[in-house]
Amino acid sequence: MVIIILSACNTNRHSFDASGSFEAEETIVSAEAQGMLKAFDIQEGQSLQAGERIGYVDSVQLHLKKKQLEAQIRALTGKKPNIPVQLSALQEQLRTAEKEKVRITNLVKGDAATPKQLDDMNAQIEVLKKQIEAQQSSLNISSEGISKDAIPMQIQIEQLEDQLSKCHIVNPIAGTVLTKYVEANEMATVGKPLYKIANLSNIILRAYITGDQLSQIKLNQKVSVNTDDGNGGYKKTEGIITWISDKAEFTPKTIQTKDERANMVYAIKVKVRNDGVYKIGMYGEILFNE
Repeated sequence: MVIIILSACNTNRHSFDASGSFEAEETIVSAEAQGMLKAFDIQEGQSLQAGERIGYVDSVQLHLKKKQLEAQIRALTGKKPNIPVQLSALQEQLRTAEKEKVRITNLVKGDAATPKQLDDMNAQIEVLKKQIEAQQSSLNISSEGISKDAIPMQIQIEQLEDQLSKCHIVNPIAGTVLTKYVEANEMATVGKPLYKIANLSNIILRAYITGDQLSQIKLNQKVSVNTDDGNGGYKKTEGIITWISDKAEFTPKTIQTKDERANMVYAIKVKVRNDGVYKIGMYGEILFNE
């Protein structure tokens, strides 16, 4: 009779190679701008998509500063010289002189004018050309100087545009909101945590193994993951080992190991596809070769 009872106990006993608890790769989203949160529309447990806008920080002062710089640039660039207009008088004188040169040339051919008159006209034309060249150079330098003076203002506008874009709170990854740290109408500062989010479609079981079990596992190895199904049985699924610690640590008090006498263990991470059943903090067990 005693033998039968012992056999039944051994049959019902559940064995495992490693155990641990589920965790997720959590991301804490922080504010990138300073000001009052004018809108912040999320709730804990809410699912968010990557790139989804969920709120914004007051940006009125940044917008006004941008408008002021744009007005300063317009005022500055309005001082640029109109080069064609300012050169038009000299160019008209040059055209008149060239026509006069043609007339004098014809007169010289008919002995109605002296060569000296033609030389004087040629000299006058050269003087006009040099005056036009000098004035054009001066006007170009003035125009380029004004353009260069506007460059720092344009860079400031680009900086403001970057700050304005950071006033919009955009969710970086698809996942579930785990914790919300602030509410609308509260002050936000750069680096202040706003909420914590994690992608729960894949969840991590952090388990612990003894030193003599290291030779039994390798990265990307498939293992069996068991969790309590709530009815006295176990829910089984497949997991993949994605990380193996290279350093031993003291056995956590809340973790059971295959060898209860082990004082030092190695942590491993097993990635499990989550259909909504697995929760952060839930206990799980692993079988290397079921």
